[in-house]
Amino acid sequence: MHISRDDGFTLVEMLVSITITLLVTGAALNTFSNGLVINDSASQLSDSNQNLRAGTNQLIRDLMQAGRIIGPEGIPVPTGAGVQSFARPGPTSGMTFNTVVDDDTTLNLPSITTGYQQGPTINGSRTDIVTIMTVDEFMPMIQTPPVTAGSPTQVEATIAPNGQSVTLPANSPWLTGDTTNDTPPIQVGDLVLFKNPQGMALLTVTSVDSTHIYFASGSPADWFHFNQFGVPQVPMILIKQVVDTSSVWTQKTTMFRALMITYYVDNTTTPGAPRLTRQVNHFPAQALAGVVEDLDLTYDLVDGVNNPTDIPSLPYTDAVAGVTYNSNQIRKVNIHMGVRSEAMSKPAQDYVRNHISTAVDVRSLASVDRYVTQ
Repeated sequence: MHISRDDGFTLVEMLVSITITLLVTGAALNTFSNGLVINDSASQLSDSNQNLRAGTNQLIRDLMQAGRIIGPEGIPVPTGAGVQSFARPGPTSGMTFNTVVDDDTTLNLPSITTGYQQGPTINGSRTDIVTIMTVDEFMPMIQTPPVTAGSPTQVEATIAPNGQSVTLPANSPWLTGDTTNDTPPIQVGDLVLFKNPQGMALLTVTSVDSTHIYFASGSPADWFHFNQFGVPQVPMILIKQVVDTSSVWTQKTTMFRALMITYYVDNTTTPGAPRLTRQVNHFPAQALAGVVEDLDLTYDLVDGVNNPTDIPSLPYTDAVAGVTYNSNQIRKVNIHMGVRSEAMSKPAQDYVRNHISTAVDVRSLASVDRYVTQ
């Protein structure tokens, strides 16, 4: 009787095949794991880079516009006995502006106000803040008084004798908005810059109706305290040329919507995830980017002699040269910003961090008079 027999794998052959299979599988899994690590790291790096771009791009654009129409001298503000401090937006309440005093004792709000270490502490280091004054390039300027009395065009207006209101036609873009440039109409809390050959003045809009913009003195809506008409030196009256609050305003004056833009790091709204914040005037702040851990700003100054650089805070006194510099001498802003990824990198069990350092020439402040008038 013949018994058939099927030969199988020997134990040695089976062990060898299992070993090869495990090696191949292990290599594949290791490659897959490395791919996940690389992908995770790339994702976190991309996240931090995006935060860096989002934060610095807007800040650079605004700094480049600082002082537009205004110039390096800044904007005169009310001066004299009884004048209140001028409130400044920022990460904490109670902040005020450091104004610059001219030779004639006029107080000026600088086009750039520094804020060395006035922001929150992140990872043991205090952050900076900065406030920029500029003019809204998209809102049409308004000319006063109208060329033809009683028949103002859309871009003409009449300033009240006491300077506390402006009358515009009902179809003025300041009242209806500029739909072409997607610019909203003037609202309570906006700032208006008045400029003519006599100088400049800055007022806060406290109310608006169908044909008027009001700048009431002492109104709670004047959060900044720019509308102080009761003090001895009121820029809005001084630029009228005729210091008489009852006579008709005849001085040719141009009106601009001014923008006060403040940058700071907000570590309160979302604790543990500090955000670079942009605040226009005293309106609600807008978070631009996170997570921002460093915001350090220094300034290059011009005086025609020493021209100090990398100054963190103003006013600044050079002990060697015996010279005191102020914010009106800023010509360049040096920015250092550090960010981290939103999520922790799993392989490193830490956040991915990135930093950038750049410098911004402030266009409207960089021009210097090279000629001396005799």
